[in-house]
Amino acid sequence: MAGETVITVIGNLVDDPELRFLPNGTPVAKWRIASTPRHFDKQANEWKDGESLFLTCSIFRQPAENVAASLQRGMRVIVQGRLQQRSYEDREGVKRTVYELNVEEVGVSLKAATATVTKTTGQGRSNGPQQSGGYGSQSGYGAQQQPQNDPWSTQNPQGDPWSTQPADRPNF
Repeated sequence: MAGETVITVIGNLVDDPELRFLPNGTPVAKWRIASTPRHFDKQANEWKDGESLFLTCSIFRQPAENVAASLQRGMRVIVQGRLQQRSYEDREGVKRTVYELNVEEVGVSLKAATATVTKTTGQGRSNGPQQSGGYGSQSGYGAQQQPQNDPWSTQNPQGDPWSTQPADRPNF
């Protein structure tokens, strides 16, 4: 939408994502990240950390389930979303303002880590756990099934152009 502030933040998860369900069954994952700027102090000849920015992040529907199943405290992530400001009164009657990130995209940082990506089915949107299985069940939501003829599938190496090294392709 016009006028919204879209930002990208790189930081570390401060806590494990918490998966909840709205009354209509829509999954929501919430977590906090800390983004700490660093700069090199030439006089001290060392890196110094700046003041950390802590943001509460939330994401909805299937990506919420993917976040809850994939991310954990301490992981470095890259998130992109809409920055929103919300004001409220606390229990003592003091007016508070918080900034939250309504996340559209999230991924792990590969700067100092490796990752194995498993494609989810992506068939429709989930409305909570399936009756035939619970969270983490192979028949419930988050089931890791590979579509047929998926060129990126590890279960279908014939369709993956990078799974073998043909004689006419140089070895990099």
